[in-house]
Amino acid sequence: MEIIDITYDLFEAPIYPSDPEPETDFVSRIEDGAGCNLSTIFACVHNGTHTDAPFHFIEDGITAEKLPLENFIGECVVLSVRRGAITGEYVDDNFPECERLLLKSEGKAYFTDDGAYAAAALGYKLIGTDALSVGTHGNQVKPHRAFLSENISILEGLKLENVEDGRYFLIALPMKNSGLDGAITRAVLVKDNIFWHK
Repeated sequence: MEIIDITYDLFEAPIYPSDPEPETDFVSRIEDGAGCNLSTIFACVHNGTHTDAPFHFIEDGITAEKLPLENFIGECVVLSVRRGAITGEYVDDNFPECERLLLKSEGKAYFTDDGAYAAAALGYKLIGTDALSVGTHGNQVKPHRAFLSENISILEGLKLENVEDGRYFLIALPMKNSGLDGAITRAVLVKDNIFWHK
């Protein structure tokens, strides 16, 4: 079984403009005479590889602890897409039928409004991207709402540069953050088809 980690190190990941940078500190250290090492983290729930909960863009949307875990476990397709705008026409011409789709673009692709609605209409359980967001600066609300209002989970900030296009088994569990709008997520791909039948 080959496991491919597609998660950014939290402290090395690109950060969306205006989001706070993650920080860490040690409460105690063995080297200082303490009985154990004990550390703390301060981070935005949208730092690094993360999941957007509907509450991020929908006032009465569900929060991170209520996300349907079945969306984050199962067969997926990794697809290389062009840099820049993903339009409705591009979706119609290029997006496959599958349950979970991960987009690889060197972090440079984003959905236009019509692109997001066209992708949402395909009935995916999850849309993932190696970009920092499914939207772009100045146009975040409608692309996010297109997916989140249809209960399509969003996985952002994936590390896909060394992953070939194709079918994999995805395991990407978001942290159980009660009442919050997102969750840092550990995401891996399993290359061998040991979890599903052809």
